[in-house]
Amino acid sequence: MRPYHQIPILECGEPLVAIPLQLFAVESPHPYEKLGAPYEGYSPYYLRESVVKNLIQAQNYLQEIHPGWYIQIFDAYRPVAVQQFMVNYSFAQALQQQGLTEVELSPPQLQAIWESVYEIWAIPSWDEKTPPPHSTGAAVDITLVDDRGEIVDMGSPIDELSERSHPDYYLHIHHPQAATYHAHRQLLYNVMLKAGFQRNPREWWHFSLGDQMWAWLYNQSNPADSFTARYGRKIFDP
Repeated sequence: MRPYHQIPILECGEPLVAIPLQLFAVESPHPYEKLGAPYEGYSPYYLRESVVKNLIQAQNYLQEIHPGWYIQIFDAYRPVAVQQFMVNYSFAQALQQQGLTEVELSPPQLQAIWESVYEIWAIPSWDEKTPPPHSTGAAVDITLVDDRGEIVDMGSPIDELSERSHPDYYLHIHHPQAATYHAHRQLLYNVMLKAGFQRNPREWWHFSLGDQMWAWLYNQSNPADSFTARYGRKIFDP
């Protein structure tokens, strides 16, 4: 279990609604659909209604700072079956990158690779008390696109299994572009925070509003409060 799983969920019943993609930049075709992830007719470009409204606010805040810049939607709603597919895919990619096969791994090696996968990916749990954040419709993976239509360099790609994915990674190392990468990540963080979101402490691209992670992070920053989650696992029902 992750620390945020201690947060109770009081499901509010808010529906999933389509993200108005014309207001944002979009990864197209969808990166996980390209890999064959089993969406089974579900759209990844849905979120809870209030989450969509706040995401639009974040886009407006960004435009005030950088006219012509857009939040790019990489991923949003993710059924648990897709979460399982991507966990398995990430594990296979980690093996391939190291030139290994699963059968030749010792138990400690196997555990180390799975730990690296779960450093980024939430466990694809069907337990209603421990839903993967994206399965709630309250989490979104995003980056930025500048006024030339180019993806802003954040210093690492989304979903990379390395410490470079940690939001403050470039704050603590010597690198020619470290200050630029960190500034870009902070810009994204600042507009999302202003719109009410919280950022995953392990992923510069993952933001949530209303799920267990969001409530846990908010409570960590505001010890006098005791927020609960208002979004649990959601079945696609538009």
